[in-house]
Amino acid sequence: MQITGLRYGAPLLRHVGFPVTEVLDGNATEAEIQDLIDRHELVFIKPVFKGGVGKKGKAGLIGRASDLRTALAERERLFFVEQHHGGATAKANGVTFEAAVPARHEVYFSIADSTIFRAPTMTLTHRGGVDIEELDKKYLVTIPFEALTGLKAFVVANALSDIGAPKEILSPLVQHLPKLWDLFHHYGMTTLELNPIRMGSGRDGRLLPIACDFKGGFDRDDPRRQRLALPEEAFAAEPSAFELEVNQLRTHQGQSDVFVINPAGTVLAPTFGGGANSLVTEVLGDVAILSSDFGGNPPYEKMKAVTRICFRHWLARSNVLLIIGGKSNNTDIYETFRAMADALREHCSRTGPTPLFVVVGRGGPNLVRGLGTLAEACDNLGLPYTFFGFDSSISEVVTYAKEVDGWMRAGGREAVAAHLGIKRAA
Repeated sequence: MQITGLRYGAPLLRHVGFPVTEVLDGNATEAEIQDLIDRHELVFIKPVFKGGVGKKGKAGLIGRASDLRTALAERERLFFVEQHHGGATAKANGVTFEAAVPARHEVYFSIADSTIFRAPTMTLTHRGGVDIEELDKKYLVTIPFEALTGLKAFVVANALSDIGAPKEILSPLVQHLPKLWDLFHHYGMTTLELNPIRMGSGRDGRLLPIACDFKGGFDRDDPRRQRLALPEEAFAAEPSAFELEVNQLRTHQGQSDVFVINPAGTVLAPTFGGGANSLVTEVLGDVAILSSDFGGNPPYEKMKAVTRICFRHWLARSNVLLIIGGKSNNTDIYETFRAMADALREHCSRTGPTPLFVVVGRGGPNLVRGLGTLAEACDNLGLPYTFFGFDSSISEVVTYAKEVDGWMRAGGREAVAAHLGIKRAA
């Protein structure tokens, strides 16, 4: 669950007392817009998308105006604009008018839960306003800190000193950045990013960090986010028909979260566990169709229903079916694999055979019995397969599946099709 921009980000920042630029929504009157321009001389007009859609600046979707006529024209241009990102298209529904903040310094700041450090981690640079991936590493610092004590002022001060930040920005940032930990920690957030924070002038003439953009991720299942009283529309996205079908099955017993990464991908990877999902999507890259988490010991009926939907939407175009997850403590592997095997058999009996290579990597209760059920289904359908047990590295299994996908692209799909008696493989 994500939100981007200051339409909802500004109230959150004010909630913890962090300075933020002045914002009007798309329903602002002409008098209000003119007043904003008169006081700040320049305003930015930004489209509001459902869910988290970034990189609007690179897409040319941020307007600038120093007079009312231009501001209204930019509102008309951007109010329902479409942005293409990855393999998806997002459509805006509204704009914000945001006051410009004159400044000589821009700062990037983020907090996220790090799987590397197993701790909340702060990323900070005094050269913000750009993609930090493109920034020289000597200007960027990433520091884990103790969740029990939180983000302390000395952590910020030491980080700024390590990257050689200008002295005049040290005190204002040390004073205000720790406030963001309160927002992150107490309201169910998983990521919080401000880029840029512009070092504007306060009333006393001292530099003041002013947030000019916001990006935040929230844990859907954390009740603490409800303390912010954000409307559900703030988290609304534009899901595909597939995502709608699967997410309707979502219950407390067994996850069914999915997100379509690349509709043109060729590896269908039902994944069990959030940690495994992060690794799978990173290693597979563009060939992955979905990001998913089907863990939590789903019952047979639910697992079969979810798998049936996945197969109906994506199996025909897939080269590899990768069933992957870590070593489970409480998920009955036999029940989940039996459901997936039955769904695979029913799908092929209904639509006909499809050239597919099945790769499995899993561990947990009743693993051998579950693998036997899947193997029987693959043998009956004539599908090639490779199974890895609990002692196999997830990264090696995913890399193997990616190599199999490459083989399928290079002629393997036609070979499997010929074995199945299919005249032409799509």
